Amino acid sequence: MVEMADENFSPEQSLQLIKSMISKTKQDMTDNSIYFLVWGWITFFACTGQFVLKHIYAYEKHYLVWMVIIIGIVFSIYQGRKENKTRRAKTYIDESIKYLWSGMAACFFVLSMILSKLGWGTAIFPFFIMLYGLGTFVSGSIIRFRPLVIGGIIAWALAIGCTYVSYDYQMLFGAAAILISYIIPAYMLRSRNKTVNN
Repeated sequence: MVEMADENFSPEQSLQLIKSMISKTKQDMTDNSIYFLVWGWITFFACTGQFVLKHIYAYEKHYLVWMVIIIGIVFSIYQGRKENKTRRAKTYIDESIKYLWSGMAACFFVLSMILSKLGWGTAIFPFFIMLYGLGTFVSGSIIRFRPLVIGGIIAWALAIGCTYVSYDYQMLFGAAAILISYIIPAYMLRSRNKTVNN
């Protein structure tokens, strides 16, 4: 690190270095878009599944559908260990995104603990959707991938909008936020980089 600080980079070289780091991070996120897709589809299924169980079937323990996230946790642990064995050098941008999503996971956990203590009421989905938007907006801004940025902004709009509907329909707002801010951008990122690589 000290050696890099001693190098005399021209503005053009510095810009090129930043561009190459962003390009590498885009490729890494494409390689790891499986996380966006797995967690996106799991959350989408949980939101729509809870809506069906509560609103259509009036099942009292409709919230149990969220136990499906255990699959995501097990998968993430397995995939993470697998990737650690073949881990390549990481950039500061890689590390920034890793810390962002680690912090996001902590926020989801802390918010769940707070709301479970104070009462879930109708507050959970607006806050969760707001956090979905934050994660994708910042990630998209860092790697300069517009669909993630736009997805994050739309998620924020959905977070506001869902405060005007009943709790049942907030679940569908949550599903829409996941579809727009996680799933669709992840497929677009994969498609974009496949096209570039070909």
